[in-house]
Amino acid sequence: MKDQRTGVARPERGRRPSGPATPPQQDAPGGGPPGPRTDRSRARPMAASLVGLALAISGCAASQGAASQGAAPQGVASPAAPSQTATRSAPEQSATSPAKEPLRQEPALPAPDAAIPKDPSQLARSLIGTTAELRRATDAWIRDGNPAKGQPPEPVVLLALHQQRIYRYLARNPQVASRTYAKLPKALAGQAKDNVTATRDLRSLVHPISGSAKFRVQPPKPADVLLGHFRHAERRFGVEWEVLAAVMFVETKFGRVRSPSHTGAQGPMQFMPGTWDAYGMGGDVHDTRDAMLAAANYLHASGAPRDYRRALYAYNHSQAYVNAVLLHARQIKQDIRNYYAYYNWQVFVVTTRGDRRLTGP
Repeated sequence: MKDQRTGVARPERGRRPSGPATPPQQDAPGGGPPGPRTDRSRARPMAASLVGLALAISGCAASQGAASQGAAPQGVASPAAPSQTATRSAPEQSATSPAKEPLRQEPALPAPDAAIPKDPSQLARSLIGTTAELRRATDAWIRDGNPAKGQPPEPVVLLALHQQRIYRYLARNPQVASRTYAKLPKALAGQAKDNVTATRDLRSLVHPISGSAKFRVQPPKPADVLLGHFRHAERRFGVEWEVLAAVMFVETKFGRVRSPSHTGAQGPMQFMPGTWDAYGMGGDVHDTRDAMLAAANYLHASGAPRDYRRALYAYNHSQAYVNAVLLHARQIKQDIRNYYAYYNWQVFVVTTRGDRRLTGP
């Protein structure tokens, strides 16, 4: 079906009750975002066309605008040492006194719209540095903060956004991406290929739109609250929590997109009414916990965990969608910090004038 609101061509459903629809093209394939509770949602008008697929395409569709060139975020310069006169000798250090280890200078955080380099060598350096700093910031958030309450710390938000924007640029520029992979360490090259391929797959399912439109967006529930719901659904239905997280990421960017879909898809997991009646177990389609349980119920009935490809294809009749979800799920399985990174990826829509970011700093 074609979603007239987003201009996205949506795959036809099978004969079973209609499966959950794909989100608006924030970065995902077809399907409008869920209908929000207006008292908690905020509407952002968009003067340009948007495709709001929220997930791997919520950040999944690669942006179209030309990316500006820029170097990787630079570290904070060390203060200059005070000048010393030629007649004063430096104090000698006692052999018994321990040498002081130099303090690590924290690199400057990237601005939300910092320029993305175009040169493969600079891109590789930027991605290496951004990913390393994001992992350190995530470790500190998990260790010293509380991902079950409140908002993520600023370093995590800004670094994750910069990482997302790098991957979106690479997805739009395949030749640059190939040259960049060759300059990355092996492990990071694999991660980059998965993220760029997923973004490109989802991008293939959407079309830039033009004209005015509105999306309702809101902050997601805390990361560890969602994680608890994912794991509860896994225990009940046997569907891996990483797959459920990847589906929600692709569909609504973890619940950020709350607008109703033209085709009738609703809630954070994007259910069509008929599918919800069959698998929602009497819950509220807009309730995050109920929606996750229903998604796990539907995927299990469609073949998971025995055959995730079959189950996900029932959820959305697109092999590109299936591939993207499984690539993101694989990254979460390899390092749980990737879940926290995806949690901080923002909602973008694809327009004829380039990408528009609807959420985040």
